[in-house]
Amino acid sequence: MSTHAIDSFRLKRPDEIEKMRVSGKILGACLAQLASSVRAGITTLDLDREAETFIRDHHCIPGFLGYQGFPNSLCVSINDQVVHGIPGPQVIHDGDLVSLDCGLILDGWWADSGLSVACGEPSPEVRRLIDTTRQALDLGIAAAKPGNHIGDIGTAVQTFVESNGYSVVRQYVGHGIGREMHELPQVPNYGRPATGNLLKPGYVIAIEPMVNVGRPDTRVLDDDWTVVTSDGKLSCYFEHTVAITESGPEVLTQRPASVLADAK
Repeated sequence: MSTHAIDSFRLKRPDEIEKMRVSGKILGACLAQLASSVRAGITTLDLDREAETFIRDHHCIPGFLGYQGFPNSLCVSINDQVVHGIPGPQVIHDGDLVSLDCGLILDGWWADSGLSVACGEPSPEVRRLIDTTRQALDLGIAAAKPGNHIGDIGTAVQTFVESNGYSVVRQYVGHGIGREMHELPQVPNYGRPATGNLLKPGYVIAIEPMVNVGRPDTRVLDDDWTVVTSDGKLSCYFEHTVAITESGPEVLTQRPASVLADAK
């Protein structure tokens, strides 16, 4: 979930990162299960209920539920929906591009992550968009190492996405995360090298490329939450919570290896 970051930031201690590692592992498993549940005929509300049940069964709090008024535990965005789709009676069909965004809290520590999967057999267009967005996230994570800057993450994502003929959403960005879901610094998916905050061990950030087939512009539907592409073309999304350590970036929300390739 991408909203404005609150005015708070501090480096996390190793013991605090360990707590976030635990919450992140649970969220990774939750998203793995949800990704495997995407099939023709299921509703977005079915997925939301599955997410809430999984989170509560693992003694966590559904972080999105009630957050700034959001009514559900999971964001489900389909095809031209970028992020923040509200679950409801909408039925998922074969060929749909489905983006899942989820957050949870364990012992006061947040985890935030998401992925996009195709329902059934994806078209070549959908397959290429998913692959490009996932690789963009991987490149952004690789750039999140001590001595680099926030701008290096955005540069890595933007350069790769645009080299593949797509565009990066600019109205919504990644963020710091810890005791709150949205902390400083903001982590754009675009930028210039060696600009922004210097990355140090103890940073924990959510990196979340949102990639459009067409223009980067978006608009919000009348529900005041669901973000869609202005031109009605497809959008794809991947996100991980990442800790910056002495040895480099560590993905705290990694999903089990058994997950389908679409949802890595």
